[in-house]
Amino acid sequence: MSRVGKSPISLLNSAEVTLGDNWITLNGSLGTLSQALNPLVRVINENSELRLQPLNESSEANALSGTMRALIANMVSGVTKGFERKLMLVGVGYRAQVQGNKLNLSLGFSHPIVHQMPEGITAETPSQTEIIIKGIDKQKVGQVAAEVRRHRPPEPYKGKGVRYADEVVILKETKKK
Repeated sequence: MSRVGKSPISLLNSAEVTLGDNWITLNGSLGTLSQALNPLVRVINENSELRLQPLNESSEANALSGTMRALIANMVSGVTKGFERKLMLVGVGYRAQVQGNKLNLSLGFSHPIVHQMPEGITAETPSQTEIIIKGIDKQKVGQVAAEVRRHRPPEPYKGKGVRYADEVVILKETKKK
């Protein structure tokens, strides 16, 4: 059996689970998330712990038990603590500003970039060169951060652009004469 799939998921006090036929729904202090369950994996709720078991001995069921366990564990931490991704703007004149559910970016182009935040995702700008993207769905938070970064990824010579806070950009050496 998958090593990841063997470990149980402990539900925190503020998380409530509802198991349906082929759905799992988690309610927490920050919101509600639902996930479709794979028919090859069974979810068992006992003593405020969730355990996942593959229904047969196939390698596909084994792999899916680990995948479903990781997805459900991310849902539990999302509805209780939430997720955030921090982006930094590096470059002269690069600025970010939040207006409602829109992120206005000045990234050195001749026009400003307006990025619409999807439902359930919020953005904050503690300073003009920092962006914090928050939400309860880990996949959505990562996807929105990647979309914002895609507007101007870091270039390899000066490192200017939008980068993750923990990203290391390796700079290239310029051409010698």
